[in-house]
Amino acid sequence: MGYTLAEKIIAQRIGREVRAGDFVVVPVDLLLAHEGTGPLALDQFEALGREDLGPTTLFFCDHAAPSPRKELSNVQKRLRTFALEMGAHFHPPGAGICHQIVAEQWARPGQIIIGADSHTCTAGALGAFATGMGSTDVGIAMALGQTWLRIPESYRIEMRGQFPPTVEAKDAILCLIGLLGDDGAIYKALEFGGPATAKMSTEGRLTLCNMAVEAGAKTGLCAADEVTRRFLAEQGREEDYMPLAPDPDAIYERVVELDVSQLSPQVALPHLVDNVQPVEEVTGIPISQVFIGTCTNGRLSDLRVAASILRGNKVHPDLRLLVGPASRQTYLAALREGLLEVFVEAGAVILPPGCGACVGVHQGVLADGERCLSTQNRNFHGRMGNPQGEIFLASPATAAATAVKGQIADPREFAM
Repeated sequence: MGYTLAEKIIAQRIGREVRAGDFVVVPVDLLLAHEGTGPLALDQFEALGREDLGPTTLFFCDHAAPSPRKELSNVQKRLRTFALEMGAHFHPPGAGICHQIVAEQWARPGQIIIGADSHTCTAGALGAFATGMGSTDVGIAMALGQTWLRIPESYRIEMRGQFPPTVEAKDAILCLIGLLGDDGAIYKALEFGGPATAKMSTEGRLTLCNMAVEAGAKTGLCAADEVTRRFLAEQGREEDYMPLAPDPDAIYERVVELDVSQLSPQVALPHLVDNVQPVEEVTGIPISQVFIGTCTNGRLSDLRVAASILRGNKVHPDLRLLVGPASRQTYLAALREGLLEVFVEAGAVILPPGCGACVGVHQGVLADGERCLSTQNRNFHGRMGNPQGEIFLASPATAAATAVKGQIADPREFAM
């Protein structure tokens, strides 16, 4: 009986056969925290009295970049000071979102990655077992270099067909979450495969794995293949590549088939990620703010799609458009390609690399009664800083079309 990706990665790291349901202690290759979760992890680390770090440890200031108030400035200062003293890696405000930087600079196939952020599972797109944990568990792993896991059962998400124009990975994962429910994959590994996944870019795969947790999953995973190798080579890290795939006879708890050729653009309505409808069912709803960015859809390919729709158009006068590149690398690439010029000429506000409006700390808090259509991963009540606001989730193409129309719009109207 063969291994799923989750079983294979963990078996390779601990050097013995394992199966779903087993409890294991595993080495941690990479650990991350940010200013929202890092302080509690540091408290736990310091309570253990340790003098050195176990795994490679990364700290990020991305959720409030730059800081909007002194309390957060003091937290960011603490992370920077700790990192300098302990030899951890510190990514300051403006460097970008932790999950994007991990993909660009750190993650590689076969690793075990934990983070004090639920969207740590993003790195599964590169064939790493990546999962979010609470700050206490992360602080202990920071000290000991290992953590415990129950190996999750796996759902095989078999994606086939060819994406229609303006239909993207975001639409596929929203559709899947609508099918599974927001609690339909609790503590499972969502293993994305099939012909459509094989043809998908690493950036698209990052979007799939990023939102695996929105169905309750422990992690999202994609095989490490030639697409992965090319991505790592583009980052100057081809030596980090190794092929990694599930065995043909792997046993899955469930197989879900998704024909992407039949997909429409999808929209998640307030206030749950699984409240999903095809865009044609919700067109015409007035929108006050559009946000294109975040760890889900702030990558260069996302900005290209949005710019292709906004080029030559203007943001609707009743709506404001915010655009936040996911990292400094993405920001510079978009600048060189002229994408930021397209956004500014259309009437958008360009945010610094970071989480921006997504977490409701600053840079886009909604007014009472306002609706935002965002490319982020969560639309929970009050998520963007105001419980009196509403959040709709969609792809960059749908977001850009909506920004032009001033209401939820079908991006297929703009397809060339």
